[in-house]
Amino acid sequence: MSARAAEVARLWRTRPRRPFVAWSVRALGLIFAASWLLGGFQASGWLTPRRQANLARFLHEIRPWPVRDTAWDDGAVRAWMADLWRLHGGGALMATLAVSVAAIVLAAAVGALAAPLAARTFACPEPFVRGGRPPRWTSRAAWTGVGAAVRFGLVVLRAIPEYVWAFLLLALLGPSAWPMVLALAVHNAGILGKLGAEVVENTGTAAPGALRALGASRRQIAFVGLVPLGLPRWLLYVFYRWETCVREAAVLGMLGMSSLGFWIVDARARNRYDEMLFYVAAGALLVLAGDLVSAFVRRAVRRA
Repeated sequence: MSARAAEVARLWRTRPRRPFVAWSVRALGLIFAASWLLGGFQASGWLTPRRQANLARFLHEIRPWPVRDTAWDDGAVRAWMADLWRLHGGGALMATLAVSVAAIVLAAAVGALAAPLAARTFACPEPFVRGGRPPRWTSRAAWTGVGAAVRFGLVVLRAIPEYVWAFLLLALLGPSAWPMVLALAVHNAGILGKLGAEVVENTGTAAPGALRALGASRRQIAFVGLVPLGLPRWLLYVFYRWETCVREAAVLGMLGMSSLGFWIVDARARNRYDEMLFYVAAGALLVLAGDLVSAFVRRAVRRA
């Protein structure tokens, strides 16, 4: 064994060991095994002849209809895709995009307003100030109540899934785009409010504390001290949730709203799996475009 290999082996033997990590991995394995046994999961039926025949039929039927039983023809496939885009695909994609953008704008507005009030470093009698004269108990109790109420409200908003919100709003507002927009906005407002509060709490205290020591108000601390420091990470969360809104807007179209999900369900009901795959791919491309826009905006913010 070379001296280098011997030194690597020695460092490996003398490495610091943390029993918590090892026992956590073992506990995770036991939990997975218990879930598999108690949940009644079975893998024996995955490769039955019937399943294999269904898989072969599905792979055959997702081939575009003009070339399903013939040789591949790029021109015929492009014409088929253009027809689907003209009939439903373009309008459904734009409807999905519009719903997702409207939902994330509303969610970001509510989340940005709620985040400081949910942050324990901001929703307190003297934000970002250490030491000094202790505040009165009435002030402490008031700010503790405000923070707890806002955090509880955000928990309620994000605890109820978008689908439940959509069903409730569909009964109230009728079949239109608004139930889908508001369902996504309400759920994501709870998530962005929580993430925004984490951004505020993890922001360095030097700049906000200096502003407070100079006599700055809470509003001035928020806009001058917190926004420049937390905006890049906040935008990361907003764009991530926007990608989620795009996916969920497509899914919520299954409730009868004219987004990509509506036509995915329609194609599935008519056993046109090639059309279904086309609409699924359109949604994936929309999410990819959103990711590129997110990266561009965050890079521009970091440069600024």
